[in-house]
Order: sequence, then C-alpha cells, then structure tokens
Amino acid sequence: MRILLALLPLVVLALLAGIFLLRLEQGGDPATIPSALIGKPAPALTLPGLQGHDGFGPADLADGRVKLVNFWASWCAPCRIEHPLLTTLMGQVDLYGVAYKDSTENALGFLDALGNPFGRIGVDADGRVAIDWGVYGVPETYVVDGRGIIVWKHVGPLDAAAIRNDILPAIAAAAR
Repeated sequence: MRILLALLPLVVLALLAGIFLLRLEQGGDPATIPSALIGKPAPALTLPGLQGHDGFGPADLADGRVKLVNFWASWCAPCRIEHPLLTTLMGQVDLYGVAYKDSTENALGFLDALGNPFGRIGVDADGRVAIDWGVYGVPETYVVDGRGIIVWKHVGPLDAAAIRNDILPAIAAAAR
C-alpha cells in the first residue's frame, strides 16, 4: 500500500505531462492569442479624429469596404518597425489607425516623420476603446469586413510573413 501511495504523485505528474503534450500537438500555437471578437461586430464606439484627421465609428467600419484597423503609439518601438509595412498596404485596403494613449503632438510627429498610411485616425487617449476591442498591447491589427465584423486579429508588430500569410488572405476572404 505504501508503494502505491509513493507512486501516486509520479502517476499524476505523468498524466499531466501527457495532457500538456497532447494539447501542444493539437495545434496549440503558444504565440497565438485568441480573440473573443473574431466573427463579431467591431465595438460600437465612435473615436474622435486626431487633429486634422477624420475619426471613425461603427458606420464607417460597416460601409461595405474591408478595413485594416491598427492600434499604434508614437512611444511604441515595435510600431515604428511595422510602420513601413503598413505603408505598403496603402491602396490595397482602407487603413484606419487608432492612436493609443498618445499625445496629439507626439502622434502627429510620428506620422510626420514616418508617413501617414491611414485614411482615418481615431484617438484613444485613455485606452478605454482598446479594452473594448480586446487589445493586449500595441501594435495590434484587425481585419474588419465590409459589414463591420472582425475577421482577423494580429498581436504584435506586422512583418512581411504575417502580411503575406495572414493579413492579405484575411483581406481577400473578407472582400468576398
């Protein structure tokens, strides 16, 4: 009986390790962060525009055209890295930016220095809009179909592979 009790923790550990390995093999990409909003309408919020730019709201996201909504900030180093890639998407999709917890002066300076790929730029000064969108941190990018439904989410800076393998196919699928 003592031998069985001594082996019990070892059996439990082996069982837990087996479950963990099984979950990894079933497609559990630890880099993928799920979104409860995929397949649901974008939050019905209206964002004021950054000085000199139009903001946007639910009607703008559901105007029949696919949108790429990018949460960014001037103080975000990865946002600076991905920014040139966003400019390559100009003309392929409507780009909407959300200036996240940023000052007007700094956000405008960022765009003046790196270029402005965004057709509209909303301001989320206190971060409440980002919470409703389920943003984990900037940068974060969403593909929204013409009905205003979120169809794809990318956490972190975009790179060429993410654009080629994830973003462009999601845009094409959303346009159908």
